[in-house]
Amino acid sequence: MPAQRIAIVGYDDVTALDIIGPMEVFAAANSALGEAHYDTRVIAAKRSFIAETELTLGAHLTFAKAPAFDTIIVAGGRGLRDAKIVAPIVAWLRERAPGTRRVVSVCTGIYALGLAGLIDGKRATTHWRFAADVARRFPNARLEPDALFIHDGQIHTSAGITAGIDLTLALVEADLGERIALAAARELVVYLKRPGGQLQFSEPLQFQTRAVDRFADLAAWMLRNLKKDLGVETLAARAGLGPRHFNRRFKETFGTSPARYVEQLRLDEARKRLPAPNQTVDSVAASVGYASSDAFRRAFERRFGLAPSTYRRQFARPESA
Repeated sequence: MPAQRIAIVGYDDVTALDIIGPMEVFAAANSALGEAHYDTRVIAAKRSFIAETELTLGAHLTFAKAPAFDTIIVAGGRGLRDAKIVAPIVAWLRERAPGTRRVVSVCTGIYALGLAGLIDGKRATTHWRFAADVARRFPNARLEPDALFIHDGQIHTSAGITAGIDLTLALVEADLGERIALAAARELVVYLKRPGGQLQFSEPLQFQTRAVDRFADLAAWMLRNLKKDLGVETLAARAGLGPRHFNRRFKETFGTSPARYVEQLRLDEARKRLPAPNQTVDSVAASVGYASSDAFRRAFERRFGLAPSTYRRQFARPESA
């Protein structure tokens, strides 16, 4: 069976990891499979280009000499916001997209897809920092700025650098099955089952980004102690404040109550644990601090829109691969 041709589009001022990350995933998949299922090539308007980090990269082929591809991936980078740099990429995409099974953007690679008219009417995502600008420039796209990656028909889009790796693993899984995708993820020491709809920011990261002074270490401590009592009195004592003062400061800083944040933290962690082998809904509920499995089920469904048992079935990982 001939190798599946993958094109990764490069250009001046590209984010190098947006090219290298997907290439490493496809290479790891080939290694796990024991044969070269993927033939991955870097394609550009010229034979060499300079990344944002001033790293010089070489293209295997130019647009003029590129064959047909099964999948085209456009890496992100500030070059796509330069009219002269993006013009030949857009022209090539318009020519090639109709005959290509999948067209993919990593991070701000979505700008090229947008200019080529490929995301009109499509659900799509991009790096959170550029979401508002993308929505303004391409109003016909159905942008979902919180998602890690989205698949809508032929078009696949992702958030920032590591989300491009998540999306590429999802492509491998669609092509070769979960066993090979899991083996590739293990080889790269990354977490396979980050579903596309997962938020770009985890609750602890959002908390730590905004935390100051005595709140700075609280999120990490809470995550390590989910089974403990995380009521206002406990958290206030940990922060060295009285309960009323703590409650007021917490709401002012984070825009939510301590109780609401604790629930979000527990549910976010539960979502990570549910797909693991040898877990049950009841065991996960207890592990994140819910005394009642029924209360956990109601809270999980309220937050994520589906029952924890359904989520587990959809994203369960095999015991071995």
